[in-house]
Amino acid sequence: MKNKLFAGIALVMAVTPAGAQEARQISVPGNPILADGDYYSADPAPFVADGALWIVAGRDQAAPDVNDFVMGQWQLLKTNDPKSGKWTHYPDIIRPENVFAWAEEARAYAGQIIQGPDKRYYFYAPVLEKNSDAKDRFAIGVAVADSPTGPWRDAHPSGPILSQHVPVAKDIQNIDPTVLIDDDGRVYLYWGTFGQLRGIELERDMVTLKGGGQAIEGLTGFFEAPWIMKRKGVYYMLYAGNKAGPTSDCTPAVYHACIAYGTATAPMGPWTYRGVALKPVSSTTSHPGAVEFKGQWYLVYHTADAKDGGHFRRSVAIDKMEWDDSVTPARMRTVVPTRRPQPPLPPTRNIARAASATASNEPLPVQYWIKALNDGVTKAAPLPPDLWGSWSPNNPATQWIEYRWDKDVTIDGSRLWFWNDQPAGSGVGVAPPAAWHLEYWHQGWKPVPGAGTYGTQPGGFQAVRFPPVRTRCLRAVLNASGDDKGHAGLAVQEWEVLAPKAARPVVRDRAAKPAPGCG
Repeated sequence: MKNKLFAGIALVMAVTPAGAQEARQISVPGNPILADGDYYSADPAPFVADGALWIVAGRDQAAPDVNDFVMGQWQLLKTNDPKSGKWTHYPDIIRPENVFAWAEEARAYAGQIIQGPDKRYYFYAPVLEKNSDAKDRFAIGVAVADSPTGPWRDAHPSGPILSQHVPVAKDIQNIDPTVLIDDDGRVYLYWGTFGQLRGIELERDMVTLKGGGQAIEGLTGFFEAPWIMKRKGVYYMLYAGNKAGPTSDCTPAVYHACIAYGTATAPMGPWTYRGVALKPVSSTTSHPGAVEFKGQWYLVYHTADAKDGGHFRRSVAIDKMEWDDSVTPARMRTVVPTRRPQPPLPPTRNIARAASATASNEPLPVQYWIKALNDGVTKAAPLPPDLWGSWSPNNPATQWIEYRWDKDVTIDGSRLWFWNDQPAGSGVGVAPPAAWHLEYWHQGWKPVPGAGTYGTQPGGFQAVRFPPVRTRCLRAVLNASGDDKGHAGLAVQEWEVLAPKAARPVVRDRAAKPAPGCG
């Protein structure tokens, strides 16, 4: 293939050491590593081999409006120095159906590669069994190769080493495996999702189970994506946590996850929750992996920050991870995600991103997120945390959302993007509002004078214009659909407020103190 310059990344085709896989050399200025929208990457698992840092990841292939994990293959990223920005990308190293004769095509979920005591590489991979009467057919197989790039073959051709039938009957979904070879050579495997985490010891052949395993307890808010590691005699378990709520140290929205962690003095526990290693990122899911490379620890994870990225079009990122050794056990310092340099935002009339947002239903139901109102993002198929929403078992007839600025602003228009799962007029679910209007603060709340028509059609911006007013606070008052038997909930994906003239946008720091109240 000819060389080409694409979004600042030089792409050069090469041949892998295994001789069977084309690779491309890429040079990137920061996170995410694959950012041009050509290849999406998710569920990263780092490891060190042959003096290099490697990351195995799945490949997201969902269309922009599809909310599903469409993942058909695994890929590799390799660097000799993360600071250099120089990586080798192996786009397609394994597909489930090419290695496991008993597996269905696609569904290449989060796996991990680890070098065994025989110096070969073992890949623990969640795949779907072709012929199984299990309620959930996800199972974990093991592939083996002499090189991280393959060729890979099934290390246990008789079938998966873990399923809902093997080694004991269970109802856990068997995904997200993570493996530790301890200092004494003993091997431990952990896996699980939907709040269930299990651990089991393996024989030193890396595939034979010892016993039936056990539930792992004590990791507050565990949801999925465990990552086992050991440092200075202490066992650490990173995981995607979704202990949600307005005062949670993890996440305000249940669909989003933080990366939390716990510690133990023995591989199977008891485990103690220790805190948050990474706050929620731009994708609803979060998936950790951590590794020490040349004396520096790194955290790898995925985000939705690539071109045309999304919750099901994710991309791997890597940042340094630091430790506080002044406490026992040593504390992971919370990682602050970094991004490659971004072009300046174009001038806009929308000044909503400089405001603090609040709503009549705060604290919001945990499926929604107030920050969605003015994050500048609209999606073809949003998930609940991409919205401000008000649904509850008993929805009121009226709700409001409100912006507050630090100082007075002059505005002459506004646009709301409504979301619904029920038609207009419905008294159940989430429906477009029956009506809405704007109020501004001027010695009390007053309707915006001279406003045009307030449209209620969902799925696109509904704009209203009015003569300029000056204020520090603005409300959108929404009348819910329904009748005296009940009202539907309301949801807004984005709310813009327009100044008379375009200017460079000011984006409020999410960590900044909220603007003061209006009264």
